[in-house]
Formats: sequence, C-alpha cells, structure tokens
Amino acid sequence: MVDPLSEVIGLLRPRAVFTKGISGAGRWGVRYGNFGHPSFAIVIEGSCRLAVDGQQELILDAGDFVLLPTTPGFTMTGFEPVVPEVINPHGASTATGDVRHGRKDGPPSVRILGGYFVFDSADSGLLVSLLPKQVHVRGVERLSTLVKLLIDEAALERSGRELVLSRLVEILLVEALRLTQTPDAAAGLLRGLGDARLAEAIRQMHADPAYPWTMAQLAKAAALSRSAFFDRFTRHVGMPPMEYLLAWRMALAKDLLRRREIDIAEVAERVGYGSASTFSTAFSRYVGQPPGRYARSSAS
Repeated sequence: MVDPLSEVIGLLRPRAVFTKGISGAGRWGVRYGNFGHPSFAIVIEGSCRLAVDGQQELILDAGDFVLLPTTPGFTMTGFEPVVPEVINPHGASTATGDVRHGRKDGPPSVRILGGYFVFDSADSGLLVSLLPKQVHVRGVERLSTLVKLLIDEAALERSGRELVLSRLVEILLVEALRLTQTPDAAAGLLRGLGDARLAEAIRQMHADPAYPWTMAQLAKAAALSRSAFFDRFTRHVGMPPMEYLLAWRMALAKDLLRRREIDIAEVAERVGYGSASTFSTAFSRYVGQPPGRYARSSAS
C-alpha cells in the first residue's frame, strides 16, 4: 500500500543533524527568533514552559517530545517571572557544547536533549506546508530512544555517520507525525490521512499521480458525493483536491528534474501530462520558470 506520509518525508530528504544538551536552573528564560529549519527536543528531567509563536503555550514535562517543522520564533522559560534573554538562533546553532540557562551552579530544574536538521529538498516549503506547525507528544518511549540514538550518532565520527543520521531523522519524523494523524489535527496532510474516507482518495492520488483523475473518481474512492468530498477535503487538508493533486505532481516533477536522470518528456509522462509542451506550460505557470531552466539551476 502506498504511504503518502512516507513519500512526503522521502522527498524532503532530511539530513545534517546537529544536537546538543540544554538545561536551565533558577530564574531563566530565552527568546529565539525565527529559525526556519526543523528542530526537535525531548525533556529528560524536570519541566519548563514553551511558547511557540502562533501556538498555544505548553508546559513540558519529563518524557515530552516537541517537533517544529519550520521552527518559528519561540520563548522557553522556567516558572519564575523573567525577562527572556534574546538569542539569535542562527548564531546559537553553530555553537558547540551544551547550553546552560539561568543559575550556573547546582542541579538544573530542567534537562533537554534537542537538535535541528535541514531538508535537502528545494521544494520543502510546499511539502512542509502539509505538516502541522507544532507536534507535541507525551511519554512515547520510542521517540526517546530515537532522540538518544541521534545524539549518540551525531557525537561520533564513524563510518556511515551521515547515512545513519539521515535514516534516523526520517524515522523520527514519521514516528512523531503519525502520532498526530487524527481527525482533529490541524488542517494538513495528517488530518486528511486521519480521515478514513479522505485517506483512500489521497492514497490513490499518490499511487498513480500520472492517472487523469477527476473529482468524480476521487469522490467515489472516498465514498462521498462530489460536493461533500470537495468540502471535506478542503476543510481537512487545507486545499481543494485537484489543487493538492497538482501540488503533488509538481513536487514529483521538481524532484525528477533535479536528478536529471530522465528527459523532460518522460518527466511529463510520469506526472500525468500527454506531452512535454503541455507539461512545460503547466510547470512554468506553477513554478515561475520552464522545467529545463529549473533543472539547470538546481544542478548548479
């Protein structure tokens, strides 16, 4: 069975993992600006507050895991009133060693293992828009184990390190995201996959993106009327069905063009266009440049 979530993660191609330990004690608080890269953290002991821009404030306790696919600005503090220290996230990301906030001596009130990575896909904006802005999971031992494996692997310069890190991050992403694959999730791919009827239509689009799908066929796959399918899909996924299909076809086309393993005519055929000229027109309208120029610029 085709797994749309795994396909999206596969196209994002996460890599280059950076990790560190973070702790806080006494009166402490930090304010990070917008970072843009995906980040994650798991609380090892203690607790703290986390307020991500545009999201509800969280109280993080031991065992809690947080994933921010785009890492907007956020504030993290202890429980005493404080004016947070403003930190440049890009400068902090290159610092080495563990980080201690607040009182420097004595036991910490919270210990966190965190890190970030980057997506190798030039089309990550589109794909990440299908994911939730914030993932918060409580008490899942598998996630704790994955983060610890990431920390251990990132700290050593062993053969195959980059491959292992990339695979671990892929597993971490899938594991964390599928835990939020519910009907009440924020609008996006995960909420769509959490709806059994919509999930069937999404799987069929991913299984055969070159097929000339119609609204009627997709609605039939979801066992809904066309109007009910359109409304339900748009509400759950955040965009109309045919817009989602076009976005997925173009994401696949960009990936194929970047690889430069096949010519434009074959790319066109694989994503559902009868000719290279028809595909070039659609691609240029969607992306803003012809496919040949896109392939050359991606290679350079």
